[in-house]
This record gives sequence, structure tokens and C-alpha cells, in this order.
Amino acid sequence: RICVITLAEAHPLLQNGKTITSINYQISANCSRLQNKVSGKSKRGAQFLTELAPLCRISSSDGEEYTIYSCIRGRLIEVNENILSNPALLQEKPSTEGYIAVVLPKFEESKSITQGLLTQKEYEEVLLKRLNSSSCN
Repeated sequence: RICVITLAEAHPLLQNGKTITSINYQISANCSRLQNKVSGKSKRGAQFLTELAPLCRISSSDGEEYTIYSCIRGRLIEVNENILSNPALLQEKPSTEGYIAVVLPKFEESKSITQGLLTQKEYEEVLLKRLNSSSCN
């Protein structure tokens, strides 16, 4: 029932040999995901995220900056501080040690959230369609 937020295989940061230069969990002057302090069984103190809540900003060597959003409603359980000192983990091991954050959706919402997710095959079909439509321009 927990959601591990990672970069998708098709994310621009994982394409074309880009190098990640920095990751910043400071969302605004008053909001840092690093200040998220969770305690106890009920996860007291966890920041509540909406689908459009930014988790972090990632900068690459070509000057591009990408804001990574939660994409899911729930409590922020943890952010991966290891990627701050070793940003290459995001590219080398995006689905394991290079995860961005862990989010816990509300129990009553978790079933509807998972039902709305794409299967691996559906995701690959979406990517293929996207690739085909962009190559026609």
C-alpha cells in the first residue's frame, strides 16, 4: 500500500546520456521535503501531498531543471537523502536505490489509486504512441 516514487524509464533525465548535477528537496522558502519528520504508527508529522505537489527539483549538466511531482495523494513517509550525495543513483538504479520518495496514500484511497495505474504493457504502448506522434512533426 506504499508508493515508491522513481523516475520513469522514459524520463528525459534517463535519456541521451544526461548527467545529473544536483537534487534539491527545498520546494519553496518555507517548504523543504528534508524537514519531513514522521513518527509513530499513524505517521504523525508527515507532510501531506496532493497529486501536483512538487517533491524535488533535479538539475542536469545541460542546464535543464526538472520538477518531480508526487503524482499521488498521501503522506510523505521518507525522501531518499542518499541521492543528494550520489545523484548518479537516480540514473544507475532508478527503481531501487535511486528512488526519490516514499508516499503512503490514505487507506480508503489506495484501492482506487492502484486501479487507475497502467500496467507495464499499457505504459509501453503510451510511450510508443508518444514516440510515433513526436517523430511525425
